[in-house]
Amino acid sequence: MQRLIVVYNPRSSRYADVKQEVLARVKELNGYLVGKYEVAATNLDDNIAQLSKIIKDGDLVLSAGGDATGIISSNAILKSDKDATLAVLPYGNFNDLSRTLHTKKFEDVFNRQDDASRNFYPLEIYIDGKFFRYATCYVTIGMTAEAVQIYDSPELRAKLKSKFGRKITSYTELIKWYFQNRRNHTFIPPFKLNGIPQDNRISDYAAVNGRSMARVMRGGEDYRDSSYFRHETERLTSFPRLMNLMLHSIFSRVPGSATSGDILEFENPSSVMLQAEGESIKLKDAHRIEIKKGTKCLKVIEN
Repeated sequence: MQRLIVVYNPRSSRYADVKQEVLARVKELNGYLVGKYEVAATNLDDNIAQLSKIIKDGDLVLSAGGDATGIISSNAILKSDKDATLAVLPYGNFNDLSRTLHTKKFEDVFNRQDDASRNFYPLEIYIDGKFFRYATCYVTIGMTAEAVQIYDSPELRAKLKSKFGRKITSYTELIKWYFQNRRNHTFIPPFKLNGIPQDNRISDYAAVNGRSMARVMRGGEDYRDSSYFRHETERLTSFPRLMNLMLHSIFSRVPGSATSGDILEFENPSSVMLQAEGESIKLKDAHRIEIKKGTKCLKVIEN
């Protein structure tokens, strides 16, 4: 009998939906020994460490939550070095990993005709030579990474618990933050990308690995390949440039060029915001950020 570990956050804005649509239904599954991991109110590193100790060979780990819950689940599997499989159901604001895997409903995971899992090659992030995190779909550095912090606000989290207008509220708050902050400071200090000095006006760097970025922006299928992903730098403090990027990304795909790996080196040790699928962190006195394809691959349920 296969073990199923459901990972969920009881403090999330959509926990009521998870409880009804996932936790209640897994009890009725045949052929699974069901266990649960409740995300603790500590930090991602602690949750990743605790979950990784639980995972065994052959487990199916079901992330039922937002992108942060997906980060915990994917990183825990990779950290555990066990032969486990990841499945994802979308109960967050953007749900980029679920969109990449095309698993939107309970039936997409458990009523599949083909039970074979597929390989998913995530990104690895290193800060000053030290491993930081696996990222499945994308990484941003700069203004867009800083903007994600608004979702840590208790006031906004309370608004997002409403079933009505959740998407509109998410984007309205982002737009409001953009116009209030886009000219406040330099979002990325002077840096070199793979040894090449960059324009000091650049506000954002992005590495895109999955099909979706921030819900509405289209990526590709680089996660299927073990050797490359796409990257882009842009001056998004300019509203026309932002609109051009958004239109291109929504109707075509996020612009950028293929790379086997990127190294961002700052002229001086610097503070900068980094975001990996919803997890936003302020790096202090960082000199070098490296992003590359992972040396490990995830087994995932994909439709």
